[in-house]
Amino acid sequence: MMKFEERKKHREAAFEGWQKIRMMFLAIIIALLLTVMLTAAFNIGHGESVHSLTSPVEVSILSEAPPTQWNKTYGGTDRDRPSALVQTSDGGYVMAGSTYSYGAGSADAWLVKTDAYGNMEWDKTYGGPSSDWASALVQTSDGGYAIAGSTYSYSAGLCDVWLIKTDAYGNIKWNKTYGGIYRDWAWALVQTSDGGYAIAGSTSFYWGESADVWLVKTDACGNMEWGKTYGRTDWGWAWALVQTSDGGFAIAGSTSSYRAESADVWLIKADAYGNVKWSKTYGGPMYEGASALVQTSDGEYAIAGSTYSYGAGSADIWLIKTDAYGNMEWNKTYGRTDWDWTSALVKTSDGGYAIAGCARSYGAGLDVWLVKTDACGNMEWNKTYGGPSSDWASALVQTSDGGFAIACSTSSYGAGSADAWLIKLVIPEFPLATILLVLMALITLTVAFAKKKLPRKPKT
Repeated sequence: MMKFEERKKHREAAFEGWQKIRMMFLAIIIALLLTVMLTAAFNIGHGESVHSLTSPVEVSILSEAPPTQWNKTYGGTDRDRPSALVQTSDGGYVMAGSTYSYGAGSADAWLVKTDAYGNMEWDKTYGGPSSDWASALVQTSDGGYAIAGSTYSYSAGLCDVWLIKTDAYGNIKWNKTYGGIYRDWAWALVQTSDGGYAIAGSTSFYWGESADVWLVKTDACGNMEWGKTYGRTDWGWAWALVQTSDGGFAIAGSTSSYRAESADVWLIKADAYGNVKWSKTYGGPMYEGASALVQTSDGEYAIAGSTYSYGAGSADIWLIKTDAYGNMEWNKTYGRTDWDWTSALVKTSDGGYAIAGCARSYGAGLDVWLVKTDACGNMEWNKTYGGPSSDWASALVQTSDGGFAIACSTSSYGAGSADAWLIKLVIPEFPLATILLVLMALITLTVAFAKKKLPRKPKT
């Protein structure tokens, strides 16, 4: 009888212990599920809301567009637009562009500095009584900024290339103009390895009826060391510039010099003194132009532009990958049936590419469009941002946290007819795909454990 009572007590204790363990395990599972769901909600909805349209390309749960962390607009009651963007060494951002709302003239060059969350810290305007604007920007090795643009106010001719050097607060240290008696424009800028600057743009002749690509090299104080022109037959435009790993330069743009009935993407490789080593054109029977250029880690090139000859629509985004000598390795188009355009390109930390531009194919108006690809140009995800009016991207950087910042022009939001718009995208600490997989695993474990047979409760 005593042994029976002892066994009964042991069974009751085991049953109660198992119940406690199961309840504790279920409580942990529920807590984890709630944590995962709250994290997912945070990752999907964090930041200020931005109108976004889903493209016809299926976005996989394993590769989704990152959520918007925040977005801000900057400007007055008139037209204010950015052209260039850098993430600064303090984690903030600087945009350069043009403003009709502020400054001395019809349009002035405009520099806007923000903190890491897009809050404006200061802004500066540069210009005279006529039209002046900024097209390109770098943060210099001394912590200040160099801005390349064009000026009608201070030109020797009709319009000159303008280089402005500022301190870390946007105060001018010096500025220089370069040009002839006709119109000369700057579109791209790099600080060179010797501390000087290289500017790519176009120089016109015969009262602007045609133009050549123009590369200007200066010392650290903006004094011109040399200038080279490329082209001459008809039109040549330079939109992008990199200093290459061999100390030379690569310029991407467009030319109709060699195809009078259309225009082609044009890639020029020059040595450290601007002498052409080789040049290549890419295109079909209609118009193609390059907007951005990167040199990859293996010394090859990727060019982002727009094409009317290829793709699905009126104009499509076009990504071209070449070898170190400009020979095309592959190319991809992105777009639908309407007009889709490229403004910026970055080589991403995962070896792929991100392209920013604008799309009319997706939605009612013109929207900012961001496309992410793998290393072979295959689209991984894409997303649009915008409202009822026209919005487009001008510049793109991959940020130090792995996300992206896009400098845009917006007529849908802000105070004026067009405002600068900065959008920050964040890579979730726990990507949505990981969250969903963990969630499914936890649910499976919970169901399996709930069905597990408990020790039988002893009869009283």
